[in-house]
Amino acid sequence: MRIRPYASVDLDALIALFQSSVRIVARRDYTLEQVFAWAPDAIDRERWAVRLAASSTWVAALGQRPAGFITLEPEGHLDMLYVDPHFQSRGVASRLLRRLETSAEARGLARLFTEASITARPFFEHRGFRMVEAQTVIRRGQELANYQMERHLA
Repeated sequence: MRIRPYASVDLDALIALFQSSVRIVARRDYTLEQVFAWAPDAIDRERWAVRLAASSTWVAALGQRPAGFITLEPEGHLDMLYVDPHFQSRGVASRLLRRLETSAEARGLARLFTEASITARPFFEHRGFRMVEAQTVIRRGQELANYQMERHLA
């Protein structure tokens, strides 16, 4: 597995990866209606292209196939971390997070923060993030529970 920077040619594959990750992996903790509100069929490609390009985005690739991706915004916000359902529990998310942390430390960031799903919360807790606050967000009329989490960097 290779961790590499995002390229615009990755856009469609990352959108599909996001949709399948939410719909399959997060389905353990959210209803069918909630996962389709979170990851609908119709994704605004232009908005995603801007979002991914505006962040530091890394892709975990196995050959040419993306196995996962992660994004870091300039102020330390870990916006997205998704792993293809076929590559769960193989260290993909951990390797992506280590790459993000290396970049954050090199930039002199003091803190990383994210909004973790119910599904992702144990992953982040195991890697030193602490829950700041539980919250409910609304996506396409559906309420989804998640957690504001943070980790201070050395």
